[in-house]
Amino acid sequence: VFQKWVNREISNFDYLIQLNTMAGRTYNDLAQYPVFPWILRDYTSEELDLNNPAVFRDLSKPIGVVNEKNAKTVKEKYENFEDPLGMIDKFHYGTHYSNAAGVMHYLIRVEPFTTLHIQLQSGRFDCADRQFHSIPATWQALMDNPNDVKELIPEFFYFPEFLENQNGFNLGQLQMSKEVVNDVVLPKWAHSPEDFIYKHRKALESEYVSAHLHEWIDLIFGYKQRGPAAVEALNVFY
Repeated sequence: VFQKWVNREISNFDYLIQLNTMAGRTYNDLAQYPVFPWILRDYTSEELDLNNPAVFRDLSKPIGVVNEKNAKTVKEKYENFEDPLGMIDKFHYGTHYSNAAGVMHYLIRVEPFTTLHIQLQSGRFDCADRQFHSIPATWQALMDNPNDVKELIPEFFYFPEFLENQNGFNLGQLQMSKEVVNDVVLPKWAHSPEDFIYKHRKALESEYVSAHLHEWIDLIFGYKQRGPAAVEALNVFY
């Protein structure tokens, strides 16, 4: 598979799906759901220029420290962590880049994930401010908060329906702006959910991502998962 990918006989999307499968990740298990990277950092421009390297996320860094400001906090947390019982090893992040709650968070508008989310929240929707309501806002939250380290799921590259509240669920309204949470708010450069998926997939297959995707793969599936390389890359999880 690797050789095929290097020779560009299979797409970045297909390669990531196959890597996830080989790593034991599957759509049948929310706790081991396929994981895909955030690949862009520009969610505010009117036009998305895929020839400009500045619109892409730095794929060599874990999402928690893509914003340089967070690196110091994350490093200190690791260095100062001491488990009095000596049971827990030092870590940079107390949560994970992929977990069941995160998958339900993204897919809340689509069954069976809606029902699973409601069960998780003891029979009702979580408060609106914690819902997935906007792609630009979700990215901003990642940049502001080193404790939020969610990567993406494959649906961001092929499934426009999950961005629409087609079932008309009452997801509440945001506290500050009183805005009703309905369809997911898209980046300015996307004119519809289909347009977002089309451009996002194009970004995934772009020259920049093809050249740098292996750096992210090292973090998630490769030699930077644990040990000294993980410590150095600020990539140690609880």
